[in-house]
Amino acid sequence: MEGTAQSSILLGDILNSRRRRTFVGRRVERELVRAGLESGDPQLSVLFLHGPGGIGKTTLLDECAQIAAETGASVVRLDGRDIPPSPSAVLAALGEAVDVPDTGVIAREEERLCVLIDTYEVLAPIDEWVRRQLLPRLPATALTVIAARTPPSSEWRSDAAWSELLRVVSLRNLTQQESREFLRAVAVPPPLHERICRATHGHPLALALLADVASRGGEVAADPLTPDLMGELMQRFIAVVPSPAHRRALEVCALARVTTEALLRDALGLEDAHEMFGWLRQLSFVDAGPEGLAPHDMARDVIDADLRWRDLDAYTDVFHRVCRHIRHSLLSCTGREQQRMIFDLKFVFRNLPGILYPVDWESWGRHYPEPASPADRETIVEFTRLHEGAEAAAIAAAWFECQPDGFYIVRRPDGAPRGFFGLIDLSLASAEDLASDPGAAAAWQFARGHSPPRTGETVTQTRFVVDLDTYQDPSPTMNAIPIITMQRYLCTPGLSWDFLTLAEPDRWNEYFAVADLPRAEGADFEVGVRTYGLFAHDFRRVPVDAWLERVTERALSESPSAPLRPTPDLLVLSQPEFEQAVRQALHDWHRPDLLRRNPLMRTRVVCDRSDGEPDVAELDCVLRDAVDSLADNPRDDKLLRAVDRTYLRPAGTQEAAARVLGVPFSTYRRHLTQGVARIVSWLWDRDVYGHPQ
Repeated sequence: MEGTAQSSILLGDILNSRRRRTFVGRRVERELVRAGLESGDPQLSVLFLHGPGGIGKTTLLDECAQIAAETGASVVRLDGRDIPPSPSAVLAALGEAVDVPDTGVIAREEERLCVLIDTYEVLAPIDEWVRRQLLPRLPATALTVIAARTPPSSEWRSDAAWSELLRVVSLRNLTQQESREFLRAVAVPPPLHERICRATHGHPLALALLADVASRGGEVAADPLTPDLMGELMQRFIAVVPSPAHRRALEVCALARVTTEALLRDALGLEDAHEMFGWLRQLSFVDAGPEGLAPHDMARDVIDADLRWRDLDAYTDVFHRVCRHIRHSLLSCTGREQQRMIFDLKFVFRNLPGILYPVDWESWGRHYPEPASPADRETIVEFTRLHEGAEAAAIAAAWFECQPDGFYIVRRPDGAPRGFFGLIDLSLASAEDLASDPGAAAAWQFARGHSPPRTGETVTQTRFVVDLDTYQDPSPTMNAIPIITMQRYLCTPGLSWDFLTLAEPDRWNEYFAVADLPRAEGADFEVGVRTYGLFAHDFRRVPVDAWLERVTERALSESPSAPLRPTPDLLVLSQPEFEQAVRQALHDWHRPDLLRRNPLMRTRVVCDRSDGEPDVAELDCVLRDAVDSLADNPRDDKLLRAVDRTYLRPAGTQEAAARVLGVPFSTYRRHLTQGVARIVSWLWDRDVYGHPQ
């Protein structure tokens, strides 16, 4: 008898039991199905589920079938992959499951019926027939659950008769809690949960694939998106890509935070991107929002990783095209729109080595900082006191009194303060202000000790960073800092040094080395019980455009933390010192041994020309360009000739030069003085502002 009992258990029963044991999430959808089948007066006739491949539609239909069986309903399952898209084929498939009498009514009124239709997008050619003819033939008590990659057609929503009987649900990824619950159910070792959750974003198929590897003792690599996993997921996300141009559009969409027609035009080199934009918009894993198109997180990561693995050169090309479009847009807007473009620019870097750590990508682009008001003073002081102590709070209060315009608040959705940061202008601070704050004093002393700011130049410092929940760990507050600082870089005339102040500075070294804000060695300081470090950049040495190019180049390299080329120490001269160095260089032009010792060799105007340690050849080129600039205006020809016969082709003495030029000595001296002044001015502009683009 025992053997007979054992043989009555079907393999399907065991499989169903195990599926239910590992099924997690979808509570709302399951409750809708149960309520629809158990209610004596059902208000739901069709539940339309839609979502991208691998999101768990079929698994949820399995669960719906179990719920229907528990309620005593008859279950009919159809799959668009198994049925030609024709009314006769659908009716034939239904006829095999339920009795279809001559009356045309499908199933008897007294029967509770649950119809489950999977892969409904394949049946799109007969969607109108299903809506207008097939479903109305079902009993009023029947519940139909449709699963498709795409949402229902507009006709479903525009038909007022369906408005109270139809419920549309967009299936999303599982939450972190649900993902962990699934991993526990399939016996994945707990130390791997965080890595798998982070890599999959809660995408059910990706979770299942990685869980299978882990639960069988396989290695889950530091980057779990292996080529095999990417290939499987790519097939689920993208059934057919019509052309290489469409694939490139998909790659652009994966890299950019949001994709617009304008971005596609620029990135793909198209005159009209309307058709390509429309194709992206209809993909099941792409959402259309107020700013543009955005793929689901897991789909985005898979497409990004697949391109990097498959064709790194193509990835680099797409990366640069997207960045160029954003940077161009960035320079043509202001205010909140400019902040949004800065969010978009940094987002492109999110999957590159060394970029991820200080960023909370889940909230990226959702929280915009706003200037603090006088009413926020107590919040700023209290947040500082909670995380940094009373002494630091007093310093924050003092800076708020001196420079209130430099403080910004990041708010929660309900308007309550989430965090704040304070940006101060050290060049506007008094000696007393600097002396009363060890952090500001450390930054100012570092700047003056390395490349002193010149008269009229600005030194800025992000002095306070406090998120109430996480302090200086990834958070919406930390996200907001590069947005405001980038605006400051773009809008501050004469910006020299910029400093960022952070606690526990050692943990930030590698990240900010990639970002070209290296640690200011020897500038650490203490306030209360905390130790802080400074990260610094001199924008006279590497201006904003060059800085962005350098950061991009490093981030795309295989060793992002290592400088790509040696960077010489920059010498920042005062204007009188600079003028004297130029005059000396002109005098020593034909003496390379003397030119090599000239202070101009370590200034920005020469170092910008060099890929490494500058040599005399670079200084020679700089001087020749400065002299050639006199030829731009025909009225300066006499100045050019005086300089030429004095320094380029010296006539021996100044008197001899005047004779060669055929002018009185006093006239020659006047022309030479004016020419040298023009050369000094031309070189000074380039030392202060960089070479024009």
